Amino acid sequence: MKKQNKVTVKNVEFCNDSPIAYIAGPCVIESEKSYYDEAVKLKKIFAELKTQFVLKASFDKANRTSYKAFRGLGMQRALDFLKELKNRLGLPVLIDVHEPIQAERVAEVADILQVPAFLCRQTDLLFACADTGKAVNVKKGQFLAPWDTENIILKLESRGNKNIMLTERGSSFGYGNLVVDMRSLEIMKSFGYPVIFDCTHSVQKPGALGSATGGDREFIIPLAKAAAVLEIAGLFFEAHPNPDEALSDGPNSIKLNDVKKMIKDINSVDRLASALSGGKK
Repeated sequence: MKKQNKVTVKNVEFCNDSPIAYIAGPCVIESEKSYYDEAVKLKKIFAELKTQFVLKASFDKANRTSYKAFRGLGMQRALDFLKELKNRLGLPVLIDVHEPIQAERVAEVADILQVPAFLCRQTDLLFACADTGKAVNVKKGQFLAPWDTENIILKLESRGNKNIMLTERGSSFGYGNLVVDMRSLEIMKSFGYPVIFDCTHSVQKPGALGSATGGDREFIIPLAKAAAVLEIAGLFFEAHPNPDEALSDGPNSIKLNDVKKMIKDINSVDRLASALSGGKK
């Protein structure tokens, strides 16, 4: 296996050889107030647990099942809000990018640009994100073999950017279901870049509710624990105060009140796995 690279964002370090860092937040910014309140609570939880954390944000959910579904606040309004929130809370932020033209503007606020799974092979989008010089997290498409993520890495590296992270988020398993192949985490780690596990999108049931995506929330924590055993760089999850009332991805979001216990449990698994392998976590 290649030497494991580190991606450092503000004071947060992502490396497969380091303690797990987290990327967390609601699926979409539903309102400035609700998002701010959740960001404050998440910051408090991670601070109490002395655990590294990046806040995730989405200004537009461009791939909703139904055209009637809530998509977000829009780019300009959301970026203005996130810039102020970052300054107030002192948190690094990850933001989704859907089109090449958005990358430069989003990079003015984001510490990490994220390429959604459905767009992971879009060369122009990857180039635009890489060209900002910011860290780029690419979610492996539900349709993509883990070994094919090496081509994503090569595209980003070709632009001189080596602040690269790869995220596993489940693979299509017939119609309307996903399965997690844990081999993917080891295969992607072999390329030398930080690997993240998205434990909430991995339990999605795409289109299962007819005009919306369903999910199996009860499997979020078991899958997260299983991934932590493999000594990955980070864990990605979406949380909401009341997932059953969330405007996007509620069925596969963890309850905000359950986050602290989950983090404590995952950190324990991560440390144990490292100790068993002779690591330094």
